Amino acid sequence: MAKAKAQVDPREKIKNAYIEYVLENGHAPASIFKFVKELKLTEDVFYDHFNSFENIERTVWKDLFTDTIDSIQSEEVWDEYSVREKMLAFYFTMVEKMKANRSFILQTVPKSKKPDMNPYYLDLIKDPFKEFTNELLLEARETEEVTDRPVIGKRYGDGLWLQFLFVIGFWIKDDSIAFEKTDAAIEKAVNLSFDLMGKGPLDAMLDFGKFLYQNK
Repeated sequence: MAKAKAQVDPREKIKNAYIEYVLENGHAPASIFKFVKELKLTEDVFYDHFNSFENIERTVWKDLFTDTIDSIQSEEVWDEYSVREKMLAFYFTMVEKMKANRSFILQTVPKSKKPDMNPYYLDLIKDPFKEFTNELLLEARETEEVTDRPVIGKRYGDGLWLQFLFVIGFWIKDDSIAFEKTDAAIEKAVNLSFDLMGKGPLDAMLDFGKFLYQNK
């Protein structure tokens, strides 16, 4: 009796075929119709999973992000990390997974001189990223790794999103062996952000000023 063929997930088939096409041709297919015809699929199957080629690119990034979170949170030492260490682990793992897709990323990420605060290819990541970092910030407040300041304390999450964009942009331009410069940039960026969010000389000055005002 012949063995039944394992069914291929159409979503993965389309995504992988698109990645391969871009890598081989240096650009997106001319049309969805021609693309799915080569895959021996119908357009309705494509639209069941994606609504455009750009949506496939968004999904590639979302899968990278999801794989990263799953990977770091499955580590036995995850719960023992400080929040600063968790942020470092996230970036180092994300960059490692991005390396396997570097050629595709370089082909598809728009080349622009002006920074884009909300690039389309990260649309599906932004909310999950903020949910992830908000949980870390909540933990950091409880462990006093960060200080909850009036007004600015509510913007910490926005700052971490800008940091995420910085890391991705730096990695894309990095031409160092084994991306050593990116590793250094990650360490410096994360340490700086937690030093700024943590209690420091500025807080001591504000506390002292408040004390003097209340006791004048």
